[in-house]
Amino acid sequence: MEKLHSFLEKLEREKNITLEDIPGIDLYMDQVIQMFENKYSEAKRNDDEKVLTKTMINNYAKGKLFFPIKNKKYSKEHLILISLIYQLKGALTIKDIKETLEGINKKVTEENFSMNDFYKSYLHLSEENMEKFTVDIEERMNDVKEEVMHVDDDSKEYLEKVLLISSLVNISNLYRRTAEKLVDEIVEGRE
Repeated sequence: MEKLHSFLEKLEREKNITLEDIPGIDLYMDQVIQMFENKYSEAKRNDDEKVLTKTMINNYAKGKLFFPIKNKKYSKEHLILISLIYQLKGALTIKDIKETLEGINKKVTEENFSMNDFYKSYLHLSEENMEKFTVDIEERMNDVKEEVMHVDDDSKEYLEKVLLISSLVNISNLYRRTAEKLVDEIVEGRE
């Protein structure tokens, strides 16, 4: 479990793309990919994993997860949306992400909507979530230790890991299902 503590410390250091990370000029696709690779390269599970690819971006565009680009360049608003997609795709389907972001895309293209302010709120909540997450993981680890306290053999550490994995996946599923329900409410509100 010692490796988990160092992983949690690494997670705390990982940050979302900030507004300051996004240049004031529009970027070509290769520049967008490079920016995401530079920011999230340490978050990759292994070296073969890609943070963002041309195919991914093209699929997001074809799926209308963000409003159309101009002159093969991505604006600050596009980069914010791609950043949100990057975060959302860990738990939601592409269809759910499209449904979730459809109203945001519409606001950006048809209204005087500040993506900067919206994204600042997202970043603020992400910071708060990380603080709560770290405390929660520690509590779950303690709960698991209590559950296997009576085990007196060489498999104790393994059983702790399996129980912690199971507990974390259970919580993750509860959060994902709640998020999916909220997506359904967005869709129902549009109909």
